[in-house]
Amino acid sequence: MTSEQPLPNSTPEQPDARGAVPADGLPAPTDRDATPVRAPEGPGSTEAPGHREVTVRRAPKFIPFMAVGAILGFLAALVVAYTGPEDPTLTRESILGFFTVAFALPGLLLAALLVLLVDRRSIRRAERARAERTYDDDAA
Repeated sequence: MTSEQPLPNSTPEQPDARGAVPADGLPAPTDRDATPVRAPEGPGSTEAPGHREVTVRRAPKFIPFMAVGAILGFLAALVVAYTGPEDPTLTRESILGFFTVAFALPGLLLAALLVLLVDRRSIRRAERARAERTYDDDAA
């Protein structure tokens, strides 16, 4: 479509304003959702409006665990490469490279398994809490 052709939903009296944003950047009052969030009602509901039941748990971060596993594998490769007998056909650095791959990858995988076990444990120890909604108009 070119800019000269009118859109199918627009008339010459009322141009199509889909996607238009006022100069202040805020949606028009008719676009805003005016219905407040309500808590579930009924005989089983004990929550007050503005409150919500949430699960709180301490979950481990996966990347640091796996990085530590890979670093421990590299340190084991350093020990094996530089404390073993010297080979005239291979340099210490090539031996280190081989053992780094051989030890760092299993170290990373073992650390990933460990973090999954710790995560499973944190799910079992999760606690329920009641959260209250706050409205912060100053944050933007």
